[in-house]
Amino acid sequence: MEIKLTPAQYGKKARAYFEQGYNCSQAVLLSFGDLTGLDEKTAAMISSSFGGGMGRLREVCGAVSGMFMAAGLIQGYSDPKAQEEKAEHYAFIQSLAESFKAENGSIICRELLGLPGASKPIPEERTESYYRRRPCADYVEYAAKALAAKLSNND
Repeated sequence: MEIKLTPAQYGKKARAYFEQGYNCSQAVLLSFGDLTGLDEKTAAMISSSFGGGMGRLREVCGAVSGMFMAAGLIQGYSDPKAQEEKAEHYAFIQSLAESFKAENGSIICRELLGLPGASKPIPEERTESYYRRRPCADYVEYAAKALAAKLSNND
């Protein structure tokens, strides 16, 4: 599949979605709407559970989860017996995870944010202070850029 924007443009789109108030997972998945075929409402709802490291449990980073969801929609497999396609897709996902981890140090939300673990389920208000102390916008931008770059190289 031919990507329509540069990796940097996908990254900027993802950051803009995050800065509008979407969670990290939503921001990444929404930025690939031109390739996934999902309308914004469906994409936002599918990925809504994965913000804050899966519902603020601080597990796998939501930006990483959004990147994986977009990758699956763009070049995943659907036949449960397609062993070769499954292996190829898992290798692609692992390469995305390795890239994110190499750049950011982890794919785990609590490790990226220096937090002890699960948080209260109430999301923080998005204020200037929130954006200054949280690197999440950078992770969102990186995840979208990394996926777009890998998709560009896989053609």
